[in-house]
Amino acid sequence: MYHSDRGSVYTSLRFANHLEDLGLIASFGSVGDAYDNAAMESFWATLKRELAWIHQRQRWSSRAELRAALFDYIETFYNRQRHQAGLDHRTPSEVYTATRVA
Repeated sequence: MYHSDRGSVYTSLRFANHLEDLGLIASFGSVGDAYDNAAMESFWATLKRELAWIHQRQRWSSRAELRAALFDYIETFYNRQRHQAGLDHRTPSEVYTATRVA
């Protein structure tokens, strides 16, 4: 899935055909609804920044290599090491374990 705003580049037929060739589906926020797009932009910015910081690079030579880096980010760093303010400064794994025990 490819999420973007409703800018002319992203809503053009050429771009839609390119997404289809890549096997991707377009996802757009509602017209005039800045909140949906802001949340996605924040998510992607954080993911890109932390992935680049962990792996000390911004480009991967193949989709398989990027997929492995994303898996490592989510399963190793995000779930087990990254403390989050919204979880009372615990990791998702700590919260999950605490709810399973209780």
